Amino acid sequence: MRPAIALRRAVRHPAASIAASAAPHALAANPLIGVRRQEILKAAAVLGRQLVRQPRMLGARSSQLAMELARVVAGKSTLAPAAGDRRFADAAWSGNAGYRRLLQAYIALAAALERCVDDAKLDKLARDRARFVVSLAIDALAPTNLLLGNPQALRKLTSTKGTSLLRGLANLIEDAASGRWLPKQVDGRSFAVGRNVATTPGAVVFRNHLLELIQYAPATSKVHARPLLVVPPQINKFYVFDLTPATSFVRAVVAEGVTTFCVSWRNPGKGDGDNGLDDYVAALDEAARAARDICGADGVNVFGACSGGITLSAWLGLLAAKRSRLVRSATVSVCVLDTDTFRESTAGLFVTPATIAAARAASRKRGVLDGRDLARMFAWMRPNDLVWNYVVNNYLLGNDPPANEILFWNNDSTRLPARLHADFLSLFESNALVVPGGLSVGGRRIDLGKVSVDTYVVAGLTDHITPWHGVYKTARLLGGARATFVLSNGGHIQSLVNPPGNKRSWFMASPARAVSPDRWLARRTRSDGSWWPHWHAWLRARSGPLRVSPASVGGATHAPLADAPGTFVHAA
Repeated sequence: MRPAIALRRAVRHPAASIAASAAPHALAANPLIGVRRQEILKAAAVLGRQLVRQPRMLGARSSQLAMELARVVAGKSTLAPAAGDRRFADAAWSGNAGYRRLLQAYIALAAALERCVDDAKLDKLARDRARFVVSLAIDALAPTNLLLGNPQALRKLTSTKGTSLLRGLANLIEDAASGRWLPKQVDGRSFAVGRNVATTPGAVVFRNHLLELIQYAPATSKVHARPLLVVPPQINKFYVFDLTPATSFVRAVVAEGVTTFCVSWRNPGKGDGDNGLDDYVAALDEAARAARDICGADGVNVFGACSGGITLSAWLGLLAAKRSRLVRSATVSVCVLDTDTFRESTAGLFVTPATIAAARAASRKRGVLDGRDLARMFAWMRPNDLVWNYVVNNYLLGNDPPANEILFWNNDSTRLPARLHADFLSLFESNALVVPGGLSVGGRRIDLGKVSVDTYVVAGLTDHITPWHGVYKTARLLGGARATFVLSNGGHIQSLVNPPGNKRSWFMASPARAVSPDRWLARRTRSDGSWWPHWHAWLRARSGPLRVSPASVGGATHAPLADAPGTFVHAA
């Protein structure tokens, strides 16, 4: 069942209920690779040719659709949208006979298209590609995407005497002129980095050509001896870890008496294209040693998320190869290291040698992978939420997009150097991180199986970018049965920005002893609330004894260079 046409169905077994809620909408290909227009057209052509070769099946499905449409016209259809489908929340869709029939006709058409894909004699890959193309068409054909098919938009048009339509046209023209070719997702006028986001007190205490290292000022009279180093993804700016005071990850860690450092990656330009994974690992190593020296500690604890987790894992492999004890524990969040996860999921549907080669060539030509390209790909992973929702809000209703700090951060995009992008693509092709000695980092062959530090791995149940089954494989790779695996009920960002107080939050946590993620899930029970307090206790136990907090950040050899959030974060 797909979200567009799903009917209410009782699911009694807890694990089955969770699996059902985690079922993703059709995803685009890996955003680092992208989907070429030719691949979409080819998938549609393959489906079209196969349907033409099956006239009896096509005729039967057409007859079924015609009969259902006849029931719709006669007012006898029982079709209804999926529970919770916000597109059809307006009372007119159930209370107005005309709109109810329009909705039921849309549901009938969507169901017929999906059944045609199911019945077409296609191999699994071709069928899954066809499902993706059809899902894009179904989403685009929703009546709510058009003025005449959206009762809320028509009411506002009438009540504002046409003003809403004029505002919508102005928003459309502004977006087209900006070159985004996507509706604006956030009203950024309410936010400024360093003013009301990224405001936790601290200072830059170290800088190299790829990063600034921010140390946050202590908030307790005593702190643990061993600091935490946070490694954000290179794909976005670091302050997802320091949004508003109420949602700031680093502020919450500082409040636990843990000295906290955070990397702020430099946003590369065209002249930085030669910086690859080795360079980022070396820069991270320098930052960790600076943090250790500032605190006079025996080592550091580390936290890496998404692509930052990939960089962190490569560095952990290098430290293990050198038998270094610089890192004493590692937390990895929403990070997939086993790239077969993507090949086995919808995220890898259009990933072919040709698409990988095209992605590599495009970034090499420009010197960087542009963050706006990434943003477009992420948007088409969830078109109803990240594209059509804003078409309706901005253009049909004539509203400004919402003022939301997470969306503000998400739209503050960055670039990737061409070589780092190529290195990530090579990891996708070779799956080298899961092969002992399969990847060379800093001139040493690494084996993640030899990483012996305690690990804590966090996944998001509804994550559409790094599927939780793949993140479970990360836990098995980094520590195996010794690793603590946590499944949060959020998505890619919501599972990370997960402060206590949200009554809808819950998580599951236990060692990753089960061979498969589904077996792990079947034996787990839910804990209400955020996973942060659970992790705080885990981290404190690995942060050493308490001692008097320092009077200031930095040290004799690492004088503060700039106030937090630093200078790199402001680079466009």
